[in-house]
Amino acid sequence: MIFNTYWFILFAAVVMPVYWLLRKPVLRLPFLAIACVVFHYHFAGPAGMAPIIALGIVTYLLALTRNRTACALGIVLSVLVLCFYKYIHFFAGGVLGMINPAWGPALETTARHLLPGVALATDKIYLFVPPLGMSFFAFEFVHYLYEVRKGAAPLKNPLQFLLFAIFFPSLVAGPIKRFGQFIPALQEGAERVGTTDVADGLRRVAMGFIKKVVIADNLTLAIAFYEPQFATLDHLSRWFVFTLIAVRILMDFSGYSDIAIGLARLLGIKLPENFNWPYAATSIQEFWQRWHISLSSWIRDYVYIPLGGNRHGIVRKIFNGLVAFALVGLWHGPAWNFVIWGLYHGVGLAVCSNYAALPGVGPRLAKVLGAHPRWCWAATQLFAWLGWLLFFYPVPRALELAGMLFK
Repeated sequence: MIFNTYWFILFAAVVMPVYWLLRKPVLRLPFLAIACVVFHYHFAGPAGMAPIIALGIVTYLLALTRNRTACALGIVLSVLVLCFYKYIHFFAGGVLGMINPAWGPALETTARHLLPGVALATDKIYLFVPPLGMSFFAFEFVHYLYEVRKGAAPLKNPLQFLLFAIFFPSLVAGPIKRFGQFIPALQEGAERVGTTDVADGLRRVAMGFIKKVVIADNLTLAIAFYEPQFATLDHLSRWFVFTLIAVRILMDFSGYSDIAIGLARLLGIKLPENFNWPYAATSIQEFWQRWHISLSSWIRDYVYIPLGGNRHGIVRKIFNGLVAFALVGLWHGPAWNFVIWGLYHGVGLAVCSNYAALPGVGPRLAKVLGAHPRWCWAATQLFAWLGWLLFFYPVPRALELAGMLFK
């Protein structure tokens, strides 16, 4: 984790007091921009920054045109850059390689020629490792261009756009920002940072470190110890390890978000919440309204709704949901288990949102479940927690572990 490195702790110990002492926006914002560039350069290096700089400049200039076609081309470019840097090996080996074994190596060879001077090691192309925060850059640029294409005013101030693009607290693990919310919050923080902001920020950062470093990282060690011997554990111990997996991912993801939100608050800037007690959800719809909120709402607004949402009948609604959740899974990593995990939730959401419409049994089942919310909670959490096995393990191993829970 970047936030618990000695370099970052020293970086934050210098940046925060200087930012507070500067007081005026005309000084604070340029200083914050310099700090963000230093942060990005340190952790990404020149090779990691180059594609982001190029994509950012193109995004900024295309948005200034306010031309719908230009913005659409920028959206396509952001998606293609994301696919190239994050998913090239997945497409080459996992997709094309399944169709024709010769196509995968051919694609990687072609890409290598397009990028002369790329260093190779163990047949892996280092430059294909995605730049720091590539998914967040791409999603935020797509959001920005999409909103400008719909009529929102573009950011004419390059300093504001730079800070929107590389704001260091949210660069590594989000939340995914919306420029219409972020720019006013940025300006407000530049004008005034109160003691309440600092106190709330410190408390949130401390909470995030406790979740991530104290709880999640130690649970990771425990799970790594017990998972190989899962088959030899008694039934109760298996369910205990299963529970640890669910707790660990919540503490890890929400801990990262807490630290990012807290760091921003120390600068007087309020970022959107990303988690809201998801393990209290009593339906899969509610779970996704509480889990990784900035991602699920982004997918809803920029994938599901543009595909047609629920406006074209139940079959199209289910299809759109499956596409959206497949992308949710793929966003987490270039591997089939993430895609399957996303589709698993897509199917679950389709069932959960449509079962009441089934003739005969649907209304009666909905009435029974409505009268017993604890059953709904238990079913929702069991479904979500079983999904974490698909998230963390290859599909065959996930199914094996799930099967052992019910033996």
